[in-house]
Amino acid sequence: MNDNNEWMHPHTANEELVRYLVENSDLSPLQAKDLVAKYGTDREKLIEVARTMKAEG
Repeated sequence: MNDNNEWMHPHTANEELVRYLVENSDLSPLQAKDLVAKYGTDREKLIEVARTMKAEG
């Protein structure tokens, strides 16, 4: 499977969170991965931070 699209088929809780963030915010998969790595798995906190960020472009 292409590494760039692994977030589309989550196998772990973190990958599931990345997909959730990508689908519910303007973040790219890379930005979402970075957020999960930095802030952990608290969905509310992740969405709160994601709303303050701009999409990569």
